Amino acid sequence: MPGSASDSWRNWGRNQRAAGIEAVHPVGADEIAAAVVGAARSGRRVRPIGSGHSFSAIGRPEDVQLVLDRHAGLVDVDATGLVTVQAGMPLHRLNAELSARGWALTNLGDIDRQTVSGALSTGTHGTGARFGGLATQLRGFELVLADGSTLRCSATQNADVFAVGRIGLGALGVLATVTLQAEPAFALRAEEGPARLPELIEGFAEFMGSADHVEFYWFPHTDRCLSKRNTRVPLSEGLGPLPRWRAVWDDEVLANAVFGGVVAAGRRVPSLIPPLARVSAGALGPRTWTDHSHRVFVSRRRVRFLEMEYAVPRADAPAVLAELRRVHEAGGWRVAFPVEVRVAAADDIPLSTAEGRDSAYIAAHVPAGTQPGAWFGALESIAGAVGGRPHWGKLHGLDVDVLRTRYPRFGEFTRLRDRLDPAGTFTNTHLERVLGRAGG
Repeated sequence: MPGSASDSWRNWGRNQRAAGIEAVHPVGADEIAAAVVGAARSGRRVRPIGSGHSFSAIGRPEDVQLVLDRHAGLVDVDATGLVTVQAGMPLHRLNAELSARGWALTNLGDIDRQTVSGALSTGTHGTGARFGGLATQLRGFELVLADGSTLRCSATQNADVFAVGRIGLGALGVLATVTLQAEPAFALRAEEGPARLPELIEGFAEFMGSADHVEFYWFPHTDRCLSKRNTRVPLSEGLGPLPRWRAVWDDEVLANAVFGGVVAAGRRVPSLIPPLARVSAGALGPRTWTDHSHRVFVSRRRVRFLEMEYAVPRADAPAVLAELRRVHEAGGWRVAFPVEVRVAAADDIPLSTAEGRDSAYIAAHVPAGTQPGAWFGALESIAGAVGGRPHWGKLHGLDVDVLRTRYPRFGEFTRLRDRLDPAGTFTNTHLERVLGRAGG
């Protein structure tokens, strides 16, 4: 099998591992198909993997792993901004390719190390009350099925598969290429500064709609937050990026090196976490700058962590945050990482966390190598009381019986999965837990 080797694997968060697997590095759809067919004939399961940035076991291989690092090229960018790439291309390279040609993606998350296919498959999103997740920018994809055939899908070709499979969890087949709709390159004017959680809860809807892309970070053990408001502006108005020294100081020294030291100190001496949280909350001062959109959307994340994120109906977010703060104070937990809060517009993708409803996202984190314990359990319980939906690539404890009640169109996806992959070639233990057995 081309590019094949016995191998072991672990994800970015270091909490998912596999050993004794066959890792295949195909080039082109034909080699992907050959690897899939060979595995299927011998009764082995296949999991495609990107950069391993999921914290859940969604990408964990059990038999054969398709690593798409050699299938990662730019295929085409046309005059209307339709960009087609091989599925293994990482987002940071795509952003650079688009920027060099005068284009940009409409919205991005704050990490760009994922592959395009991995980000799409797990429902990656950014923030913005009027903007959907990355999959809403998808216009077509090429899917390699378990029998080695290739299915081209768009709004006009295999439209039923396209409509349902835009967020596919890697359970339908292997994405070979994807086509996204870019837009003319634009800048973002970024405004960051301190805020207080009670005021943000009280004025949640107004604040989250006060700019194009808004988010905030609440530091547990305090009522302090860091707010971020990004406004879209034409490139013709000019750029005003941060001075190099300020960018290095804020984003490398304070946000990564110093914060990493804070996290390490808290792990050694948990009683230090509350006072250190107050230090962290006050470390980053107000700043305003304007730069290319992808440079503002994305932040460096050098301190490894584990994450749980729940999407809740946007109108319920203030109550969820207030209750999360209450149980945190009552629980006596030591929480070193801030809680991230974002929003997204409703969409029509069956397995999207924002399907059918405007959503708010609330994310909790713990240092890599630690057990999330009751802190993640509290978020899951509070979000669950309002029908919260977990991010597919992040940690959660739900199974198929619960998830089908959270997603009105869940059955549409599982029926398509059973039609395209009845033998379960593309499943693993985690997918069986969250989707049920293929063909069942």
